[in-house]
Amino acid sequence: MKEWGGRLRRVQIGNALSAFGSGFTLPYMFVYVDQVRGLGAAAAGAVFTVFALAALAVLPFTGRGIDRYGPRPVLLAGTAMAAVGAFAFGQAAGTAGLLLSSFLFGAGVTTCQPALATMIVRCTGRTERSRAFALQFTLVNLGMGIGALVGGQIVDTSDPASLTRLFTIEALTFLGLAAVTGTAKMPPAAVEPAPAGATGRGGGLRAMVADKAMLRLCALAGLIFFTCYGQFESGVAAFATDTVGTAPSTLGLAIGANALTIVLLQMFVVRITERRRRTTAMAAAGLVWLGAWGMAVVAGLIRTEAVAATVAIVAVYALFGVGESLLAPTMGPIVADLAPSRLLGTYNAGYALVKQIAVAVGPAVGVLLVGSGTWPLYLAAMALCTLLIVALAVRLREHLTPAQDNVRVLAVAQREPRAARELQTAA
Repeated sequence: MKEWGGRLRRVQIGNALSAFGSGFTLPYMFVYVDQVRGLGAAAAGAVFTVFALAALAVLPFTGRGIDRYGPRPVLLAGTAMAAVGAFAFGQAAGTAGLLLSSFLFGAGVTTCQPALATMIVRCTGRTERSRAFALQFTLVNLGMGIGALVGGQIVDTSDPASLTRLFTIEALTFLGLAAVTGTAKMPPAAVEPAPAGATGRGGGLRAMVADKAMLRLCALAGLIFFTCYGQFESGVAAFATDTVGTAPSTLGLAIGANALTIVLLQMFVVRITERRRRTTAMAAAGLVWLGAWGMAVVAGLIRTEAVAATVAIVAVYALFGVGESLLAPTMGPIVADLAPSRLLGTYNAGYALVKQIAVAVGPAVGVLLVGSGTWPLYLAAMALCTLLIVALAVRLREHLTPAQDNVRVLAVAQREPRAARELQTAA
């Protein structure tokens, strides 16, 4: 168990390094292409599109590679692609070079995600898994926040060399990820019976698509990532700045409040969710986000009152953070429990693919609705999507086994104190 703990620490350090690298450069890619290289907003948009499309190209093969060769070789391949892509991105001056390096960059980052998730599962037992995924989520938010802060001190749009330096440092960060986590030997895949109804379906994506519980979870995850993660840095940001009149500096404060909420609450929330059904935690996250959208309506209605509207916008982002904290210990462990051990990589990659598509579509829809001046329609649509999240989370309960929904773990946790009391009474 001590050896497993050392491996898990290296995986979590890798998660933090990966997040630091993402926060270090992703906020500045648009500025780099548009202003520093002078290629315009259209070229910058194309770069982000290619970055997102890279996920669609590599994730189906990533899952298969993890299941066949293990997560470590796939992680090393991902870090190599990401390092080459990041370095080349900082050197490229033309559109063609930026698009090619953006594809390599995006493919590498996307490949690392399911590999790291599979490593967490390999290094934990069922009872420790929720806490491990919660810690991962905390480290990711902390790493991205610190990365964005440090990167912002280096960026100087009047000096192209500062951006080249930024992407070179990120390339070195991915090499650090390879050195720390990519060299950690993973425990062998657990030999467990496949989940009920999952046997006899063949292999790969075909088996995952035949798993009705996994499909329902993917539908719920797609809606979650579309409605929350796909909005608060795009649609909600556009609503705050264009409709409410929030200053960009204040918006940065609100995003910081989101990250701070997660860092402060995550390990406290995980202790609560350990004794609850996972579907209950997911439904609760939807209810919290419904409160966030309600607060956004308040901000829109009182936007002429600058101070009150600003407080409301900060509250929106903080409430998003509360909901994210509820989800972090639930989604990854459910995917791990649904997956047959031989297809863990495929399930993690499929989940990552759904997430990537939703996060890509969400900003386009949000910005379109807010930009067209129909902000009440935008908020109403997001509130309805959030209500649907609650309904789908409750319905998912019927398709999970007690263990997958954390009921068995809860029952054991409740029996242990009772047994201890009985022994004390007998003594």
